[in-house]
Amino acid sequence: MNLCLINQKKHCVNCGSGQTIKWGFQGGKKRFRCKNCNKVFYWTNAGSSKNQKLKLFKKWIAGKATLNELARETGKSARTLQRIFKNFMDYPPLPRPEPNSNCHLTIDGTYFKNNFCVLVYYDSRIKKRQYFRVVDQECWYNYMTDLEYLKQVGLNIISITSDGQKGLIKAVRDVFPQAIHQRCIIHIQRMSLIYLTRFPKTEAGITLRYWVRKLHLIENHEQKYYWIAEFEGWCGKYDLFLKERSVSFSGRKWYTHKLLRKTRSLIKNALPNMFHYLDNSNIQKSTNGLESQFSYLKNTLKIHRGLSKENRESFVRWYYYFKGQN
Repeated sequence: MNLCLINQKKHCVNCGSGQTIKWGFQGGKKRFRCKNCNKVFYWTNAGSSKNQKLKLFKKWIAGKATLNELARETGKSARTLQRIFKNFMDYPPLPRPEPNSNCHLTIDGTYFKNNFCVLVYYDSRIKKRQYFRVVDQECWYNYMTDLEYLKQVGLNIISITSDGQKGLIKAVRDVFPQAIHQRCIIHIQRMSLIYLTRFPKTEAGITLRYWVRKLHLIENHEQKYYWIAEFEGWCGKYDLFLKERSVSFSGRKWYTHKLLRKTRSLIKNALPNMFHYLDNSNIQKSTNGLESQFSYLKNTLKIHRGLSKENRESFVRWYYYFKGQN
């Protein structure tokens, strides 16, 4: 094409004249020259430029690309990329819950360095992360505040699956007293196996460990009743054994089998809320889905070491925003 053809669509960035012509390429970029003021300029589309910056930022946040890798790819310096990304980091997006009259939430929290925690509320029925918030800690007030907000925006929570954190249990009772609270089967199993140790020394420990390892395999009511019967039989058989006491050097008496007693208490307290998932397929029996998401998030965040606490929090918000677009 003749370079002297007039391009009416491009206006001079200097005088605003529409009398511009194509003026070849330099550095792979198209140039134009104004016939009115002889200004030579590159034409840039502001909207397109912003989209390109957002794509680079997404690669950095969710694509695990480092600043040096993006610098080599784009030809920009790492300092320039930091300046571009700061404009996004200063204004992280907020989560937008979707109203749902039949909501089945999975709730869990995870801690990061620099003393902050992320609480996530995932709707397993519509496969959507309804809400998340960066807080200082898992506690009743934070859970209660979030659940009240979700109630106001139109979520009617039918069931909640959690690891049984005490503050969360109380918050659910206060805000959604009719909601079914499913205890995470995997969390109960994992904590029980920690208390029982890998190689128990007593017959009681060996027997209970065997049945605890069967817990996640329960898929129907028949298996449930059989497991409960075995557990209650174990409690009856070893009741006197678990009451044995030992005398310490100071003369005080302690229960000899403290970890076995601790495991029994854990299962007994959770038993009323362990098998709701058998009655409704929308109720998740564990929080493993959120646990795996936390692992991916932490691994991604480790790549970008050195971020301040404020930027780490902003990183988490952007990460979930981009992951919610997939």
